[in-house]
Amino acid sequence: MDHEENTKDKSTSTKSIFNILLVDDDKFLLDMYSMKFTQEGANIQASLSVKDALDALRSGFRAHAVVFDLVMPDLNGFDLLKSIKEEHLADGAVLVALTNQGEDEERKKTEELGADAYIVKASTVPSEVVNTITNMIHAKVGA
Repeated sequence: MDHEENTKDKSTSTKSIFNILLVDDDKFLLDMYSMKFTQEGANIQASLSVKDALDALRSGFRAHAVVFDLVMPDLNGFDLLKSIKEEHLADGAVLVALTNQGEDEERKKTEELGADAYIVKASTVPSEVVNTITNMIHAKVGA
């Protein structure tokens, strides 16, 4: 019985190796990416709005990565980046814009606001997105 318990403990201790905050107003994409990152061992906080994402961070969710859409109702991804920087809500986290906006102006603005990466949804398959972000987390925070 002790051996079984030890095996069980090991499998659960390796489960949530990093925390990801996903922010997108598209529930289908949010659910799909939540599932894919969870399969990689991530603990996910999924938010359908910037307000919910900021509430999670302000309440103590410690993100290793914040993956966000730029275009959302009410507050957008730029507002999220500004608040994260001004309030030091995700210091040290990988900040990734995952968007359908492909314009250079949008990309430049996200970089100026401190984003680490800019991924265009339409030109990147989900598994590639997950691998890229997972590798960035490992490189930046060693999770």
